[in-house]
Amino acid sequence: MAVVRATEKEVQLLARLMRAEAEGEGNLGMLMVGNVGVNRVRGDCLDFGNIRTIQQMVFQRPGGFEATMKGYFYQRAREQDIRLARRVINGERFHPATRSLWFFMPEGDCPAQWWNQWNTGRFKSHCFYSPSESDCPTV
Repeated sequence: MAVVRATEKEVQLLARLMRAEAEGEGNLGMLMVGNVGVNRVRGDCLDFGNIRTIQQMVFQRPGGFEATMKGYFYQRAREQDIRLARRVINGERFHPATRSLWFFMPEGDCPAQWWNQWNTGRFKSHCFYSPSESDCPTV
């Protein structure tokens, strides 16, 4: 059962985002990016208080995803990426992105905090950051 509502167009949109942000990190890296996106839709907190749909999340400005400003993002979604997007929409979670609302790729080690949020771990090139339960109880 889906943890966020998604039209077929939004499933494809999330799939394109996951691929554009993390294709080089394999399926697991792409799934973690999907977790962050779904968490932003579910969160209703911090920078994401007005985000209610996958489309709003993907194109949020400011604070959205850099990949949406690059041509690669605008390629058609592949079937394998759509399957991954459905998995996170249906509630699958992957550590360290289980509750994360942010990720980024530092040049070195992951900072302990980023934008006042704590690091929950690293997967390959990306560091993931999660809010406290008191800041975002719904994530």
